[in-house]
Amino acid sequence: MSGFSLKAGFPESQRDAAARLFWSAFRGKLENVLGPEEKALGFLKAVLDPDYAISATAPDGTLLGLVGFKTDAGAFAGGEFADLRAAYGPFGGFWRGLLLELLDRKTEPGCLLMDGIFVSESARGQGIGKALLKSIFELAAERGLKRVRLDVIDKNTRAKSLYERMGFEPVSVEQTGLLGHVFNFSSATRMEKIISGSL
Repeated sequence: MSGFSLKAGFPESQRDAAARLFWSAFRGKLENVLGPEEKALGFLKAVLDPDYAISATAPDGTLLGLVGFKTDAGAFAGGEFADLRAAYGPFGGFWRGLLLELLDRKTEPGCLLMDGIFVSESARGQGIGKALLKSIFELAAERGLKRVRLDVIDKNTRAKSLYERMGFEPVSVEQTGLLGHVFNFSSATRMEKIISGSL
């Protein structure tokens, strides 16, 4: 893990970088809903919550990657209708909120729900993604949770391969149907990893 370190959350000085990394990773799925980019970045900067994230940073403090999670208390990529209204206006916030609600995933007892993972393009290949996933496994174990869950879209085959190598197994597949034209993917695979007490 030389070249980067992991820590809970992210500093406020890196909020802009966190929003830009998030948008770079998920733009393909969200640009039709959260675009244009300037408004999307403004919304993300307002709602990303460091209390539900683990970050990877370079020795100089540069943000290299993040993994977020969701609990009953809150989420990394949260936000309310009020935040959407503030960013997009009453009408724009309303229809965006309805569409985003369709992507919302509920927490489950005994399971830590991941809420996004991404690594800066310039920092890939250094093991940061694996380290962030391991940190989530450790967090789940510390909280006495037995499973970690994520959802990966059909187009993201590279990420799915990484998750499989890290012990995730597919549980179910959900088709997007007509909404595939809105979110730019046809299906999402729910994947879970069983957490043992020996982590």
